[in-house]
Amino acid sequence: MSLPPPPLQIPLLKGALVTIDDTTQQTSVVAFQYNPASMRRQLDPFTVGGQPGDRTEAPRYAGAPAETINVQVQIDATDQLGQGSTIAEGFGILPQLAALELLIYPTSAQVVQTETLLASGAIEIVPMTAPRTLFIWGPNRVLPVRLQGYEVTEELFDTALNPLRATATLNLRVLSYSDVSPSDPDYHQFLVYQQELERLAPLAQTSLRGAKAVIGVDPTQL
Repeated sequence: MSLPPPPLQIPLLKGALVTIDDTTQQTSVVAFQYNPASMRRQLDPFTVGGQPGDRTEAPRYAGAPAETINVQVQIDATDQLGQGSTIAEGFGILPQLAALELLIYPTSAQVVQTETLLASGAIEIVPMTAPRTLFIWGPNRVLPVRLQGYEVTEELFDTALNPLRATATLNLRVLSYSDVSPSDPDYHQFLVYQQELERLAPLAQTSLRGAKAVIGVDPTQL
């Protein structure tokens, strides 16, 4: 029997963050240099009723659960420097850090435009709209998210103090159809994600015929 190839020989898809500007439709992709070794997800159900001591109302789902994702992204210039990259030689990993950090900045053009409107006596200034951000973790998990927290530890520097190695911690809040209006593209994006969960879940189900042998109880008698 032939053995499977070593893990390092298996081609891997890259996780990524994709931003889409709804005004210009400009798309930018920040692919992870190395996929995080782990990903922490937390889901808190969104329910009403069923409070402790309340016998009058059963718990009901009011919407999708609130989900947060926490990942640590490793960024290292070693490979690029070994390949003679002029960008890595001149800037280290500053371009990669800049791409991540700009996810939580308004554009400088928006800032200048807002200041110009204020100087011209505009009475009302509409807050700047953040671009759509999607967390891509393989073809089955494409989630609209908002970057809620960003923390970076820079660990190694070149002679010009450009960082050469860093660990960035991203705290992402998933945006579900409970958070946006039905006209928002993220509404439908999350709905597609949930439908994919509903397609995958039955693959883990134990048939009713075999359930009693597995769990010791006949589920049809419950």
